[in-house]
Amino acid sequence: MAVSKLLNQIIGMNLSVSELSHNELIILEAHFFTLVCMELKECFKSEQKDYFSLIKYEGEMEHMMEANFANLVIKDIIATGEYTSQGIAYYVQAPEDVICDILIGRNMSPSIALFVKIIELHRSVRKELYHQITKKMIACLSHLDDHP
Repeated sequence: MAVSKLLNQIIGMNLSVSELSHNELIILEAHFFTLVCMELKECFKSEQKDYFSLIKYEGEMEHMMEANFANLVIKDIIATGEYTSQGIAYYVQAPEDVICDILIGRNMSPSIALFVKIIELHRSVRKELYHQITKKMIACLSHLDDHP
């Protein structure tokens, strides 16, 4: 499981992944997934900040980022030049229409299974970004040891 590697990097304590139950691992993985998504939103927010201040939608920025998060991730994948919408659809095993619906804003809430696949693809094309996010998470979690 991918979370196992991350846990081994993060936890310098006596806790081993093998000591966690299946349900605990699922909860932990969901927690890390949420943290990664929060960090991605912060990255997208900082990239979009100038645009939103230009159009005077600073207050709406948070809501728009939340509503269009899957859209932003897909656009970022396409911006790398490694995938087209057709390639993304093939990778995530979904019809291209589903990806296009997300891109044009018709589907702002894709299924979690689809969204996880989109994030996995994004992680494969933006390795350095995810490396930075992982380092940030490790640094934050290591500070937890300083404050029992």
